Order: sequence, then structure tokens, then C-alpha cells
Amino acid sequence: MIFSRKRAAGRHARDERATEAPETAEGAAPAPAEPARGPYDVTEAPDGVQRLDLGSLQIPAVPDVEVRVQADQQGVIQQVVLVHGQSALQLGVFAAPRSEGIWDEVREEIRQSLFKDGAAAQEVSGEYGTELHARVRTEDGLTDLRFVGVDGPRWMVRAVYQGEAATNPAAAGPLVQCLDGLVVDRGGEAKPVREPLPLRLPREEAEQAGQAGAEADATSAPGAR
Repeated sequence: MIFSRKRAAGRHARDERATEAPETAEGAAPAPAEPARGPYDVTEAPDGVQRLDLGSLQIPAVPDVEVRVQADQQGVIQQVVLVHGQSALQLGVFAAPRSEGIWDEVREEIRQSLFKDGAAAQEVSGEYGTELHARVRTEDGLTDLRFVGVDGPRWMVRAVYQGEAATNPAAAGPLVQCLDGLVVDRGGEAKPVREPLPLRLPREEAEQAGQAGAEADATSAPGAR
């Protein structure tokens, strides 16, 4: 089942551009500074922002960005892709240890995997730190990919740009706004490191997916017309 919605109108180490905490009364503990950009942990996320709640990921509504979700009949999501013009951004979120981030290790594993498949990859400094840029061969020909990782408190977001935004970060535009405004709800339960955090369709869409699946099963059943 493919669910597509056209959008209408914290990082592990806080961004160095985070705003300073406001002054407080003498003797009072200063309020923690809110990160200047995300992805945010759910405990740090700004209020008053419209978001699509997919469980562990909450995606901000950004004009002209289409959210494409591939899910099963139970509403469990296998893939989330944001599309704007000729560019796309695939999102994934994974469990990480409390003590340290895992993007450096994951990035090296991605690089080695690409190398084994005959694709060259290079590390490049980007907005979120070290990125991995690669050109891979697909059924449609050569495709450029740009891997971005963000370590948060016990989670890691992996974002993969495709299309024009893979080779020209300035072209990412609204997709960057989505990544900057992303919210991660890790939950408190223990999970193996690197296990994908659960993603689910909102209730209304999940019910529609289940109904569509039931109708498809009925149509394909023996004797169905």
C-alpha cells in the first residue's frame, strides 16, 4: 500500500548556532536553550508546528513537499520518501546507544558496501557534519546519492538525498526544511542498537489501508468476480 500526502502550507550535541537561554531571575536555574534546528528529540521539539505523526518520526508540514509512504495492510511503514520537484529525501530512524552516536560507524559500513558493489563514494563536509556522496548504477542508469546522518539522544536519523539535491545541496530547499524540522520520538523501551524504530500510518490512513487490503483479498479469493 502506498500512501501519499501533499503537504500544505535535537541533535545529540546541540547545534552551535542554538539561541542563548533567556535571562532568568537571580538565583534561578537558566532554562536550557532550545536547539536552533532539528532533527529534534521529542523532548526538545518546538510547539505550534503542524506535523504528520508517523510514530517514531513526526514530519513537519512544508509547502509543496509530498510525503510518500509505503506500508503494509496493518499500517506498518517500510519506507518514507519526501518529494519536491526533481529531488527526493528518504528517511530512516534507528536506535542508538545512550553514550555515543553511531553515524561515523554506519557511514563507513555504507561506504564499504557501495565499494563492494562497484560504486565509488567520498566523504564531504556538510551542514550536519560528514556526509557520504556516491554514484550508483540502477535500472534507470547512474544515480547520485547523498547520505546524511544525524545522531540524537539514543537515536540516529539517516537521510538519503536523490535527484538534483544529491549533487547540489542548495537545490534541496524545502526538503532541508523537513529535515531541520523533523521530530524523533524514541520511546523509553530498550532496543538493540541500529534496530529501525517503529513507524506507523496515522489511524485514519491505517484504517483505509486495512480496508483496501481486505477488499483486495476478497477480489482475489477463489470464486470472486
